[in-house]
Amino acid sequence: MGPSAGTKAETSTNPGPGPDPGPGPAPEPASSTPTGPGPSTPTGPGPAPEPASSTPTGPGPAPEPAQERAASTAPPAARATTTPRGRRPVVAALMLGMALAAIDGTIVSTAVPQIVGDLGGFTVFSWLFSGYLLAVTVTLPLYGKLSDTFGRKPVLIAGIILFLVGSLLCAAAWNMAALIAFRIVQGLGGGALQGTIQTIAADLYPLKERPRIQAKLSTVWATSSVAGPVAGGLLAGYADWRWIFLINLPVGAVALWLVVRHLQEPSRPRPAARPRVDWAGALAVFATGALLLTALVQGGVAWPWFSAPSLGLFGASAALAALTVVIERRAAEPIIPGWVWRRRTIASVNLALGAMGLLMVAPTVFLPTYAQSVLGLGPIAAGFVLSVMTLSWPVSAAFSDRVYNRIGFRRTAIVGMGAALLILLAFPLLPYPGEPWHPALLMLLLGAALGLFQLPLIVGVQSTVGWAERGTTTASVLFCRQVGQSVGAALFGAIANGVLAARLLDAPVDGLPGDLDAVARALEEPDAVSSAAAEYLRRAVDAAVDHVYVGAAGAAALALLALITLAPRRFPVITEPAGTPATTAAPEPSAVTAAPEPSATTAAPEPSAATGRQDTSS
Repeated sequence: MGPSAGTKAETSTNPGPGPDPGPGPAPEPASSTPTGPGPSTPTGPGPAPEPASSTPTGPGPAPEPAQERAASTAPPAARATTTPRGRRPVVAALMLGMALAAIDGTIVSTAVPQIVGDLGGFTVFSWLFSGYLLAVTVTLPLYGKLSDTFGRKPVLIAGIILFLVGSLLCAAAWNMAALIAFRIVQGLGGGALQGTIQTIAADLYPLKERPRIQAKLSTVWATSSVAGPVAGGLLAGYADWRWIFLINLPVGAVALWLVVRHLQEPSRPRPAARPRVDWAGALAVFATGALLLTALVQGGVAWPWFSAPSLGLFGASAALAALTVVIERRAAEPIIPGWVWRRRTIASVNLALGAMGLLMVAPTVFLPTYAQSVLGLGPIAAGFVLSVMTLSWPVSAAFSDRVYNRIGFRRTAIVGMGAALLILLAFPLLPYPGEPWHPALLMLLLGAALGLFQLPLIVGVQSTVGWAERGTTTASVLFCRQVGQSVGAALFGAIANGVLAARLLDAPVDGLPGDLDAVARALEEPDAVSSAAAEYLRRAVDAAVDHVYVGAAGAAALALLALITLAPRRFPVITEPAGTPATTAAPEPSAVTAAPEPSATTAAPEPSAATGRQDTSS
């Protein structure tokens, strides 16, 4: 379903067979023999190959960058993954890894009764989800920087191994505290899977082919997120809940073998100095994120929002955030470089996807409660109302390139989020109690709108940076989306409970439950309250969810505001042969005439990207 939310929050993103020379420039052969119509490309200094677009990118051929020359003479093994046959096992590994990361966010949910019955710890079981989410989120920036520094392959291998070790430990857990700790270990591996898989997908495919790989990865994510609760329930009910974690081992082992055997990264120039890892910055980012997410996840649940624990956590996270800024500004190779916020394109996408994470909480967390408490559906039927969003999301994403190739990344995302804003505002207008197909239709439309919004932004922002910055850029986008979901879960939970509390003050009977979870449990038991009280509670839940959707529409408006006011009119796209660290400048087509992107001297909001140079400043 695009990003999944777990309990109070979370994440989304293949090749076609055949050489396919049409969608983008094919990688250069090692020899000077032409591979098709047109002039051959020499491997030494000389003119760069002509882009696939018929529109020239400048008055004459541009000199070939040194990095591109190095890539063109790379050994055959380094370029194996850029051919369709070489890509297939790598893509299979990416899809398996994405399935592992997606399904583990939801598979535990339906097995909680069996886990609690075996291990105890009912009061802290929510940390099975929160701990995993926290570990995934706070490690994304670190893995992004490491993949840019040492390569994608070692980071992905380490992530898969860590995830599998965590899965094995979870299956051997002896109490709830141990299971929560081992879920955090799983999350440390899951952070590497999410960010690195998205980055490798962009490395493997040229710009015009990326929508296909991203759409297929989105389909895997959506299918796994929906299948997770079903698989968890079946394994817990007919086998043992420990199989929920053991099932990861064969899947992860296959993914690991495919990565080790088939993923060949291009050779890169050896750096003059040994790369330094900003471990102080990594620790500061981890500590800041851990405290902030703990405050957001547990506030209003484990303790009141304005209690000492909440205020202490928020204050400590603010102090650590200031310390993190100081550390990162002084670091030679910061974990979160300053350019991810100084470049308008990356900053606007960070904010827009953070707002999308915020609004996604409305359907993923509150719609199932609405379907069961207001519409009277069972858990399976309520899940179907939500899951229809996962049908339209990848389809819309797969066809989004036909839109952004005409009107550009920014305008396509604005169209998608504008449609999402209208759909979210339509939810409070649904009749009470209404029919199940009413919210299902809105979710189908919402999935299509968000597919049109998210994929162009991810593909677009990845295309504005070179190989050496793509991991950090991708991680920054995913990190903001994850944080947005955590903030949304806390914010909309407070809104829903506030509306319920206000409605229950005027309740016709006394002794009614006072929060959303308790109301939902009361409505599931026919004899818990009288029919008049149950009807009042249903209307209260309906009002609470309506307010949440209005808040989600506000988040959509924030995403639009970020794109309209901050994002450049056209993304300063750069092109490079798939699988190589080349950084040759190229334009994004305009809306009508497919004219090239404005040059760096006329309208370049990010000169480093527009000229194909890498900004290494912090």
